[in-house]
Amino acid sequence: MANWVLGLTGGIGSGKSAISAMFEDLSITVVDADIVAREVVLPGSQGLKQITAHFSEDILTSEGTLDRAKLRAIIFENEAEKQWLNALMHPLIRESMLTQLAQATSDYVILVAPLLFENGLEQYCSHTLLIDVPVDVQIARTTARDKVSIEQAKQIIASQMSRENKQQKANDILDNNRPLTEVANDVKALHQGYLQLSAMS
Repeated sequence: MANWVLGLTGGIGSGKSAISAMFEDLSITVVDADIVAREVVLPGSQGLKQITAHFSEDILTSEGTLDRAKLRAIIFENEAEKQWLNALMHPLIRESMLTQLAQATSDYVILVAPLLFENGLEQYCSHTLLIDVPVDVQIARTTARDKVSIEQAKQIIASQMSRENKQQKANDILDNNRPLTEVANDVKALHQGYLQLSAMS
């Protein structure tokens, strides 16, 4: 892949979307793994056809889109079904992500993935940036935004790689637990550094 790729990651509630939007304002293309995951199961896609063939039409909403809540309930109860779904989805998502990264025309391109390190996606990146906040901030933001209980938020965080491990793995760490104006200034400084790194590669 010719493009210089920045892998941007962080636990749930760390503010990845806000930070990636700042990079987009600096004319950098962003490929978001969560958005790609939705694209590969849109109506008419191979992904949705295979899911429907496996789980039957019951898995669709009345509009013909994937009923995510129903699918989540099935795989939460059944490890074999979860493994089947992962085996289908991961290659589809990866292929689409790599295509989008390769087609990007900005000076460098950002891959946003909450499970960047967990899923080994850093192998496709030239450099990695961790959006970092304390765990109690993650819990507060997640419960407020996603309307989940504190218990559920803790479970989601526990299922991801620990904050300490991510800090050790990342090339750069951006503290996102302070005023956005300070964070935005740091993003601009990081951006200048990434422009130089990508120009040298």
